[in-house]
Amino acid sequence: MQQTVTIDCPAELLMGIHLNAEDFADYLKKQAAVSLFKEGKLSSGSAAAWLGINRVAFLRMAFDAGATLLEDSNDDFQRETALL
Repeated sequence: MQQTVTIDCPAELLMGIHLNAEDFADYLKKQAAVSLFKEGKLSSGSAAAWLGINRVAFLRMAFDAGATLLEDSNDDFQRETALL
């Protein structure tokens, strides 16, 4: 089931950041996905699926935004190598 969220945004804001409403919505969606991933509330696979991109592309985006992709713990190592 898909849900739509509506956000009020003044036209001046859109003009100030040089984006139309559709591009701003895409920008916010990407920012939200990365933020939720960074907070541990969304997996990289779920975030990638939500954005319609592959997981590697999402992980690159998240890394570029400053996300820590792996903690240096044995649990993280075991979880990630189990996927190989």
